[in-house]
Amino acid sequence: MDDRRRTAARRSIEGLAFGDAFGERFFGLFRPEAEARRLISERIAPPDPHWHWTDDTAMALELLAVLETHGEVRSQTLAERFAARYKADPGRGYGSGMHALLPRVAATPGEWETLATTLFGGEGSLGNGAAMRVAPLGAWFHDDLDRTAEQAARSARVTHAHPEGVAGAVAVAVAAALSARGEPPAPAAVADRTPDGAVRRGLLAAAGLPPDTDPVAAAAALGNGRMVRADDTVPFALWCAARHPDDLPTALWATAAGLGDVDTTCAITGGVVSARTGTGGLPPEWSERREPLPH
Repeated sequence: MDDRRRTAARRSIEGLAFGDAFGERFFGLFRPEAEARRLISERIAPPDPHWHWTDDTAMALELLAVLETHGEVRSQTLAERFAARYKADPGRGYGSGMHALLPRVAATPGEWETLATTLFGGEGSLGNGAAMRVAPLGAWFHDDLDRTAEQAARSARVTHAHPEGVAGAVAVAVAAALSARGEPPAPAAVADRTPDGAVRRGLLAAAGLPPDTDPVAAAAALGNGRMVRADDTVPFALWCAARHPDDLPTALWATAAGLGDVDTTCAITGGVVSARTGTGGLPPEWSERREPLPH
């Protein structure tokens, strides 16, 4: 079972990193947005020859490293790894919450839980950061959906103590687990295992969109991550993954069409779909452009 888990998780993190780096090339680089929309509609890959991944992938790598070592989430270890990764390479596009949190965790790692709960006036972060990194965990625990949800929640609370930040991570992990099992990561099925709240309501709204809805309209209805909240990010990304569960390139192009927080939405979609498909369907030049992952 460990070998199957490891294989699925590594497929997922490769797809996550591709989505992250691909989406980052469209994130705020084109003004006006019409040029980004033109490139996406014509499936013209971003012209930059160097596609660097962001904090989405950096944190996913640390989460996967903990799973590889311990077979489960160890919160203290994960907090220390997140803080060390941030300290070594803080320019990966971390959000304001992580800029506030991770240096303090590095200074007092034993207080990570208290520190996470003090963010944003004591509410904790409801951002999309726990969701963006968690797909490989879902792939790892794909044989047990209950444990997938429990471990995803545990991984989220290290940095995102707000219930919606946790719910976003649970939803993405469950979707990735379903994908790794060869089952459709349908928003309604994911909603069944997602805690009540705004993320779950967004998933149910995604499930209710007409079949002929295009990605731009779906992003307008569900959110595209522009607010950097889990509920504004996860439903659309999982809608895209569910629309194209066997076609990673099409899933990523559809996700990019929503614009917004494109690196994060594409990282989520990529991590979910590739847990099933791998990344073999991507154009060869994408591999030449994307920053490689560490061994």
